[in-house]
Amino acid sequence: MITWHLAMTSMAAATSNVRLSFPLKEEIKKIIVPMAKVGFCSSWNSMITLKRQSSLVIIASAASSNPRKVEKINGKVNGIYVNEAPQTGKASVDPQLILKENFPVDSPLHACLHGRFVQDRFVYRQIFVIRSYEIGPDKTATMETLMNLLQETALNHVTSSGLAGNGFGATREMSLRKLIWVVTRIHVQVQRYSCWGDVVEIDTWVDAAGKNGMRRDWIIRDYHTQEIITRATSTWVIMNRETRRLSKIPQQVRQEVLPFYLNRFAIAKENDDIQKIDKLTDETAERIRSGLAPRWNDMDANQHVNNVKYIGWILESVPIHVLEHYNLTSMTLEYRRECRQSSLLESLTSTKANVTEDSNNNNNSKNRKTGLEYTHLLRMQADKAEIVRARSQWKSKHINPK
Repeated sequence: MITWHLAMTSMAAATSNVRLSFPLKEEIKKIIVPMAKVGFCSSWNSMITLKRQSSLVIIASAASSNPRKVEKINGKVNGIYVNEAPQTGKASVDPQLILKENFPVDSPLHACLHGRFVQDRFVYRQIFVIRSYEIGPDKTATMETLMNLLQETALNHVTSSGLAGNGFGATREMSLRKLIWVVTRIHVQVQRYSCWGDVVEIDTWVDAAGKNGMRRDWIIRDYHTQEIITRATSTWVIMNRETRRLSKIPQQVRQEVLPFYLNRFAIAKENDDIQKIDKLTDETAERIRSGLAPRWNDMDANQHVNNVKYIGWILESVPIHVLEHYNLTSMTLEYRRECRQSSLLESLTSTKANVTEDSNNNNNSKNRKTGLEYTHLLRMQADKAEIVRARSQWKSKHINPK
Protein backbone atom coordinates (compact mmCIF):
# COMPACT_ATOMS: atom_id res chain seq x y z
CA MET A 1 0.00 0.00 0.00
CA ILE A 2 1.29 3.45 -0.91
CA THR A 3 1.19 6.18 1.75
CA TRP A 4 0.39 9.70 0.60
CA HIS A 5 1.59 12.73 2.52
CA LEU A 6 -0.32 15.98 1.96
CA ALA A 7 1.28 19.29 2.87
CA MET A 8 -0.90 22.35 2.40
CA THR A 9 0.42 25.90 2.38
CA SER A 10 -2.00 28.84 2.38
CA MET A 11 -1.56 32.50 1.48
CA ALA A 12 -1.24 33.26 5.19
CA ALA A 13 1.63 30.77 5.38
CA ALA A 14 -0.40 28.53 7.69
CA THR A 15 0.63 24.92 7.18
CA SER A 16 -0.71 21.57 8.21
CA ASN A 17 0.23 17.95 7.55
CA VAL A 18 -2.32 15.24 7.02
CA ARG A 19 -1.24 11.61 6.53
CA LEU A 20 -3.64 9.52 4.49
CA SER A 21 -3.52 5.88 3.41
CA PHE A 22 -5.13 4.90 0.13
CA PRO A 23 -5.13 1.65 -1.89
CA LEU A 24 -5.43 3.55 -5.18
CA LYS A 25 -3.98 6.76 -6.56
CA GLU A 26 -7.38 7.87 -7.82
CA GLU A 27 -8.59 8.14 -4.22
CA ILE A 28 -6.55 11.32 -3.73
CA LYS A 29 -9.05 13.12 -5.96
CA LYS A 30 -11.73 12.50 -3.37
CA ILE A 31 -9.75 14.64 -0.95
CA ILE A 32 -8.33 17.34 -3.23
CA VAL A 33 -11.51 18.21 -5.12
CA PRO A 34 -13.77 18.69 -2.06
CA MET A 35 -11.06 20.74 -0.32
CA ALA A 36 -10.86 23.07 -3.29
CA LYS A 37 -14.61 23.46 -3.35
CA VAL A 38 -15.00 24.37 0.33
CA GLY A 39 -12.24 26.95 0.39
CA PHE A 40 -8.94 25.37 1.32
CA CYS A 41 -7.76 26.85 -1.97
CA SER A 42 -9.17 28.13 -5.23
CA SER A 43 -6.43 26.78 -7.50
CA TRP A 44 -3.74 24.18 -7.08
CA ASN A 45 -0.14 24.34 -8.23
CA SER A 46 1.06 20.90 -7.37
CA MET A 47 4.39 19.17 -7.42
CA ILE A 48 4.13 15.42 -7.06
CA THR A 49 7.05 13.19 -6.17
CA LEU A 50 6.73 9.47 -5.73
CA LYS A 51 8.89 7.83 -3.10
CA ARG A 52 8.32 4.11 -2.98
CA GLN A 53 9.76 3.71 0.48
CA SER A 54 8.11 6.74 2.01
CA SER A 55 5.26 8.71 0.54
CA LEU A 56 3.74 10.64 -2.30
CA VAL A 57 4.03 14.34 -1.44
CA ILE A 58 1.62 16.93 -2.79
CA ILE A 59 2.46 20.58 -2.07
CA ALA A 60 -0.53 22.78 -2.72
CA SER A 61 -0.65 26.58 -2.58
CA ALA A 62 -3.79 28.68 -2.39
CA ALA A 63 -4.07 31.46 -4.94
CA SER A 64 -7.27 32.91 -3.57
CA SER A 65 -7.18 36.55 -2.49
CA ASN A 66 -9.81 35.83 0.14
CA PRO A 67 -9.10 32.41 1.68
CA ARG A 68 -11.80 31.04 3.91
CA LYS A 69 -11.23 30.40 7.58
CA VAL A 70 -10.90 26.74 8.46
CA GLU A 71 -13.38 25.58 11.06
CA LYS A 72 -13.61 22.14 12.60
CA ILE A 73 -17.10 21.39 13.88
CA ASN A 74 -18.44 17.96 14.86
CA GLY A 75 -15.70 16.14 13.00
CA LYS A 76 -16.02 18.33 9.89
CA VAL A 77 -13.58 20.82 8.41
CA ASN A 78 -15.58 23.43 6.50
CA GLY A 79 -18.37 20.92 6.08
CA ILE A 80 -16.34 17.83 5.12
CA TYR A 81 -15.90 14.88 7.44
CA VAL A 82 -12.24 14.39 8.30
CA ASN A 83 -12.33 12.54 11.59
CA GLU A 84 -14.00 9.30 10.67
CA ALA A 85 -12.89 5.97 12.07
CA PRO A 86 -10.70 3.89 9.74
CA GLN A 87 -12.55 1.30 7.67
CA THR A 88 -11.12 -1.79 6.04
CA GLY A 89 -10.27 -1.23 2.38
CA LYS A 90 -11.25 2.47 2.52
CA ALA A 91 -9.49 5.74 3.16
CA SER A 92 -8.48 6.31 6.78
CA VAL A 93 -7.33 9.46 8.53
CA ASP A 94 -5.16 9.83 11.60
CA PRO A 95 -7.33 12.07 13.84
CA GLN A 96 -4.29 13.48 15.61
CA LEU A 97 -2.89 14.86 12.36
CA ILE A 98 -6.07 16.34 10.92
CA LEU A 99 -6.08 19.85 12.31
CA LYS A 100 -3.07 21.67 13.68
CA GLU A 101 -3.16 24.44 16.24
CA ASN A 102 -2.46 27.11 13.63
CA PHE A 103 -5.90 26.58 12.09
CA PRO A 104 -8.27 29.14 13.65
CA VAL A 105 -11.22 27.65 15.55
CA ASP A 106 -14.14 29.77 16.76
CA SER A 107 -14.19 28.82 20.44
CA PRO A 108 -17.63 30.24 21.37
CA LEU A 109 -19.24 28.47 18.41
CA HIS A 110 -17.35 25.30 19.32
CA ALA A 111 -18.72 25.54 22.85
CA CYS A 112 -22.27 25.83 21.54
CA LEU A 113 -22.09 22.27 20.32
CA HIS A 114 -21.29 20.71 23.66
CA GLY A 115 -22.60 21.25 27.17
CA ARG A 116 -20.56 20.46 30.24
CA PHE A 117 -20.94 19.87 33.93
CA VAL A 118 -19.76 22.49 36.43
CA GLN A 119 -19.82 22.89 40.20
CA ASP A 120 -19.03 19.27 41.07
CA ARG A 121 -21.35 17.98 38.32
CA PHE A 122 -24.47 19.33 40.01
CA VAL A 123 -25.00 22.00 37.35
CA TYR A 124 -25.16 21.40 33.60
CA ARG A 125 -24.13 24.32 31.39
CA GLN A 126 -24.71 24.86 27.69
CA ILE A 127 -24.17 27.75 25.30
CA PHE A 128 -26.43 28.78 22.43
CA VAL A 129 -26.45 31.40 19.67
CA ILE A 130 -29.79 33.12 19.04
CA ARG A 131 -30.68 32.26 15.44
CA SER A 132 -32.56 34.38 12.93
CA TYR A 133 -35.59 32.05 13.06
CA GLU A 134 -35.77 32.37 16.86
CA ILE A 135 -36.51 36.08 16.98
CA GLY A 136 -39.70 38.11 16.67
CA PRO A 137 -40.54 41.27 14.74
CA ASP A 138 -38.38 43.39 17.07
CA LYS A 139 -35.33 41.19 16.37
CA THR A 140 -35.20 39.78 19.90
CA ALA A 141 -35.77 36.24 21.12
CA THR A 142 -39.34 35.28 21.99
CA MET A 143 -40.69 33.58 25.10
CA GLU A 144 -41.16 30.44 23.00
CA THR A 145 -37.49 30.58 22.02
CA LEU A 146 -36.42 30.79 25.65
CA MET A 147 -38.67 27.89 26.61
CA ASN A 148 -37.27 25.77 23.79
CA LEU A 149 -33.71 26.49 24.93
CA LEU A 150 -34.63 25.58 28.50
CA GLN A 151 -36.13 22.31 27.33
CA GLU A 152 -33.12 21.52 25.14
CA THR A 153 -30.72 22.12 28.01
CA ALA A 154 -32.77 19.92 30.33
CA LEU A 155 -32.82 17.02 27.86
CA ASN A 156 -29.09 17.33 27.23
CA HIS A 157 -28.53 17.35 30.99
CA VAL A 158 -30.21 13.96 31.29
CA THR A 159 -28.35 12.56 28.29
CA SER A 160 -24.94 13.82 29.39
CA SER A 161 -25.43 12.49 32.92
CA GLY A 162 -25.51 8.94 31.58
CA LEU A 163 -29.04 8.35 32.89
CA ALA A 164 -30.93 8.54 29.61
CA GLY A 165 -33.00 5.55 28.61
CA ASN A 166 -34.91 5.19 25.36
CA GLY A 167 -37.54 7.78 26.25
CA PHE A 168 -37.72 11.53 25.73
CA GLY A 169 -35.71 12.65 28.76
CA ALA A 170 -36.56 9.50 30.72
CA THR A 171 -33.96 7.61 32.75
CA ARG A 172 -33.17 3.94 32.16
CA GLU A 173 -35.27 2.78 35.10
CA MET A 174 -38.15 4.93 33.85
CA SER A 175 -37.88 3.44 30.37
CA LEU A 176 -38.03 -0.07 31.81
CA ARG A 177 -41.30 0.86 33.53
CA LYS A 178 -42.74 2.84 30.58
CA LEU A 179 -42.64 6.09 32.55
CA ILE A 180 -42.08 9.63 31.29
CA TRP A 181 -41.62 13.07 32.85
CA VAL A 182 -44.41 15.65 32.42
CA VAL A 183 -44.26 19.26 33.54
CA THR A 184 -47.04 20.52 35.82
CA ARG A 185 -45.87 24.08 36.38
CA ILE A 186 -43.25 26.47 35.02
CA HIS A 187 -42.50 30.08 35.92
CA VAL A 188 -40.16 32.26 33.84
CA GLN A 189 -38.88 35.75 34.67
CA VAL A 190 -37.21 37.71 31.89
CA GLN A 191 -35.05 40.71 32.66
CA ARG A 192 -33.95 41.24 29.07
CA TYR A 193 -34.43 39.42 25.77
CA SER A 194 -31.37 38.55 23.71
CA CYS A 195 -31.01 39.80 20.16
CA TRP A 196 -30.29 37.95 16.94
CA GLY A 197 -26.70 36.68 17.04
CA ASP A 198 -26.29 37.04 20.81
CA VAL A 199 -24.65 34.19 22.71
CA VAL A 200 -26.35 32.95 25.88
CA GLU A 201 -25.17 30.59 28.59
CA ILE A 202 -27.74 28.39 30.33
CA ASP A 203 -27.28 26.60 33.66
CA THR A 204 -29.75 23.96 34.85
CA TRP A 205 -30.03 21.66 37.87
CA VAL A 206 -32.63 19.55 39.66
CA ASP A 207 -33.90 18.98 43.18
CA ALA A 208 -36.74 17.16 44.90
CA ALA A 209 -40.21 18.75 44.89
CA GLY A 210 -42.24 17.07 47.59
CA LYS A 211 -42.50 13.29 47.75
CA ASN A 212 -43.35 12.58 44.13
CA GLY A 213 -42.07 15.51 42.14
CA MET A 214 -38.84 16.99 40.85
CA ARG A 215 -37.96 20.66 40.57
CA ARG A 216 -35.81 21.86 37.69
CA ASP A 217 -34.36 25.37 37.63
CA TRP A 218 -32.53 27.39 34.99
CA ILE A 219 -30.51 30.58 34.77
CA ILE A 220 -29.75 32.25 31.44
CA ARG A 221 -26.79 34.64 31.24
CA ASP A 222 -25.36 36.85 28.56
CA TYR A 223 -22.28 34.85 27.58
CA HIS A 224 -19.98 37.87 27.27
CA THR A 225 -21.09 40.02 30.21
CA GLN A 226 -22.30 37.19 32.49
CA GLU A 227 -25.40 39.27 33.26
CA ILE A 228 -28.33 37.11 34.38
CA ILE A 229 -31.13 37.89 31.93
CA THR A 230 -33.64 35.09 32.66
CA ARG A 231 -34.57 32.88 35.61
CA ALA A 232 -36.94 29.93 35.52
CA THR A 233 -38.25 27.18 37.77
CA SER A 234 -40.49 24.20 37.06
CA THR A 235 -42.12 21.18 38.67
CA TRP A 236 -42.22 17.73 37.06
CA VAL A 237 -44.05 14.50 37.86
CA ILE A 238 -44.02 11.01 36.39
CA MET A 239 -46.69 9.58 34.09
CA ASN A 240 -47.18 6.13 32.59
CA ARG A 241 -46.59 6.36 28.86
CA GLU A 242 -49.32 3.84 27.98
CA THR A 243 -52.08 4.47 30.53
CA ARG A 244 -51.39 8.25 30.63
CA ARG A 245 -51.92 8.17 34.41
CA LEU A 246 -49.68 9.88 36.95
CA SER A 247 -47.41 7.61 38.96
CA LYS A 248 -45.38 7.78 42.13
CA ILE A 249 -41.63 7.96 41.67
CA PRO A 250 -40.33 4.38 41.96
CA GLN A 251 -37.49 3.91 44.41
CA GLN A 252 -35.18 2.77 41.61
CA VAL A 253 -35.79 6.02 39.72
CA ARG A 254 -35.32 8.06 42.87
CA GLN A 255 -31.93 6.45 43.43
CA GLU A 256 -30.92 7.34 39.86
CA VAL A 257 -31.62 11.05 40.17
CA LEU A 258 -30.79 11.58 43.86
CA PRO A 259 -27.02 12.09 43.28
CA PHE A 260 -27.83 15.05 41.00
CA TYR A 261 -30.08 16.94 43.43
CA LEU A 262 -28.88 20.43 44.33
CA ASN A 263 -30.67 22.49 46.98
CA ARG A 264 -30.51 25.81 45.15
CA PHE A 265 -33.19 28.12 43.78
CA ALA A 266 -32.95 30.13 40.58
CA ILE A 267 -35.86 32.27 41.81
CA ALA A 268 -36.01 33.13 45.49
CA LYS A 269 -39.14 31.79 47.17
CA GLU A 270 -40.37 35.30 47.97
CA ASN A 271 -40.14 36.21 44.27
CA ASP A 272 -41.72 33.05 42.90
CA ASP A 273 -45.23 33.32 41.47
CA ILE A 274 -47.12 30.89 43.69
CA GLN A 275 -50.46 32.69 43.77
CA LYS A 276 -53.48 30.79 42.54
CA ILE A 277 -54.39 31.40 38.91
CA ASP A 278 -58.11 32.02 38.63
CA LYS A 279 -60.14 30.02 36.15
CA LEU A 280 -61.58 32.02 33.29
CA THR A 281 -65.05 31.41 31.91
CA ASP A 282 -67.05 32.78 29.01
CA GLU A 283 -68.41 35.42 31.38
CA THR A 284 -65.07 36.54 32.91
CA ALA A 285 -62.90 36.40 29.79
CA GLU A 286 -62.48 39.62 27.84
CA ARG A 287 -61.20 37.96 24.69
CA ILE A 288 -61.77 34.46 23.31
CA ARG A 289 -60.01 32.98 20.31
CA SER A 290 -61.53 29.73 19.02
CA GLY A 291 -60.60 27.19 16.36
CA LEU A 292 -56.96 26.66 17.36
CA ALA A 293 -55.85 23.33 15.92
CA PRO A 294 -52.61 21.52 16.82
CA ARG A 295 -50.59 20.35 13.84
CA TRP A 296 -48.69 17.10 13.48
CA ASN A 297 -45.41 18.97 13.92
CA ASP A 298 -46.62 20.30 17.28
CA MET A 299 -46.39 16.79 18.75
CA ASP A 300 -43.30 15.69 20.66
CA ALA A 301 -41.68 12.29 21.17
CA ASN A 302 -43.99 11.54 24.11
CA GLN A 303 -46.99 11.61 21.74
CA HIS A 304 -48.60 14.78 23.06
CA VAL A 305 -48.40 18.43 22.15
CA ASN A 306 -45.09 19.93 23.25
CA ASN A 307 -45.64 22.17 26.26
CA VAL A 308 -43.88 25.10 24.57
CA LYS A 309 -46.54 25.18 21.83
CA TYR A 310 -49.15 26.28 24.35
CA ILE A 311 -47.50 29.69 24.69
CA GLY A 312 -48.25 30.64 21.11
CA TRP A 313 -51.91 29.68 21.47
CA ILE A 314 -52.21 31.57 24.75
CA LEU A 315 -50.84 34.71 23.13
CA GLU A 316 -53.40 34.42 20.29
CA SER A 317 -55.99 36.10 22.55
CA VAL A 318 -53.68 38.94 23.69
CA PRO A 319 -54.42 42.29 21.98
CA ILE A 320 -52.08 43.04 19.11
CA HIS A 321 -51.11 46.46 20.48
CA VAL A 322 -49.82 44.75 23.62
CA LEU A 323 -47.67 42.39 21.59
CA GLU A 324 -46.28 45.34 19.65
CA HIS A 325 -45.59 47.78 22.49
CA TYR A 326 -44.97 45.62 25.57
CA ASN A 327 -42.38 43.04 26.59
CA LEU A 328 -43.51 39.81 28.20
CA THR A 329 -41.44 39.87 31.40
CA SER A 330 -43.01 37.07 33.43
CA MET A 331 -45.06 34.01 32.63
CA THR A 332 -46.46 31.22 34.79
CA LEU A 333 -48.10 28.16 33.29
CA GLU A 334 -50.02 25.46 35.16
CA TYR A 335 -50.59 22.39 33.02
CA ARG A 336 -53.87 20.57 33.72
CA ARG A 337 -54.11 17.90 31.05
CA GLU A 338 -52.59 16.63 27.82
CA CYS A 339 -53.48 17.87 24.40
CA ARG A 340 -53.47 15.63 21.34
CA GLN A 341 -53.17 16.37 17.65
CA SER A 342 -56.92 15.82 17.09
CA SER A 343 -57.95 18.43 19.69
CA LEU A 344 -59.56 21.75 18.85
CA LEU A 345 -58.72 24.52 21.32
CA GLU A 346 -59.89 27.89 22.63
CA SER A 347 -57.71 30.63 24.12
CA LEU A 348 -59.24 32.96 26.76
CA THR A 349 -57.66 36.11 28.19
CA SER A 350 -58.58 38.69 30.81
CA THR A 351 -56.44 41.65 31.81
CA LYS A 352 -56.01 44.22 34.53
CA ALA A 353 -53.80 47.31 34.73
CA ASN A 354 -50.85 47.16 37.06
CA VAL A 355 -48.69 50.12 38.12
CA THR A 356 -45.32 49.69 39.80
CA GLU A 357 -43.63 52.72 41.35
CA ASP A 358 -39.93 53.33 41.05
CA SER A 359 -37.48 52.40 43.79
CA ASN A 360 -37.60 55.96 45.23
CA ASN A 361 -41.41 55.83 45.60
CA ASN A 362 -41.61 58.96 43.49
CA ASN A 363 -45.20 59.67 42.57
CA ASN A 364 -44.25 61.62 39.46
CA SER A 365 -45.90 59.78 36.58
CA LYS A 366 -42.74 60.09 34.47
CA ASN A 367 -40.87 57.90 36.96
CA ARG A 368 -43.50 55.21 37.12
CA LYS A 369 -43.54 52.04 35.07
CA THR A 370 -46.91 51.06 33.73
CA GLY A 371 -47.38 47.34 33.24
CA LEU A 372 -50.11 44.89 32.43
CA GLU A 373 -51.08 41.60 33.99
CA TYR A 374 -53.11 38.98 32.17
CA THR A 375 -54.88 35.80 33.18
CA HIS A 376 -55.17 33.10 30.52
CA LEU A 377 -56.90 29.81 29.93
CA LEU A 378 -56.36 27.29 27.17
CA ARG A 379 -59.20 24.77 26.97
CA MET A 380 -60.83 22.18 24.75
CA GLN A 381 -63.36 23.79 22.46
CA ALA A 382 -65.79 20.86 22.58
CA ASP A 383 -66.18 20.09 26.30
CA LYS A 384 -64.45 23.18 27.78
CA ALA A 385 -61.96 20.96 29.68
CA GLU A 386 -58.97 22.94 30.97
CA ILE A 387 -55.55 22.34 29.44
CA VAL A 388 -53.41 25.20 30.79
CA ARG A 389 -53.98 28.10 33.15
CA ALA A 390 -51.49 30.92 32.83
CA ARG A 391 -50.59 34.37 34.10
CA SER A 392 -48.42 36.88 32.29
CA GLN A 393 -46.89 40.26 33.14
CA TRP A 394 -45.87 42.88 30.60
CA LYS A 395 -43.87 46.11 30.68
CA SER A 396 -43.83 48.85 28.11
CA LYS A 397 -40.98 48.72 25.59
CA HIS A 398 -40.81 52.50 25.62
CA ILE A 399 -39.94 52.93 29.29
CA ASN A 400 -36.34 52.22 30.24
CA PRO A 401 -36.01 49.89 33.25
CA LYS A 402 -34.61 51.46 36.41
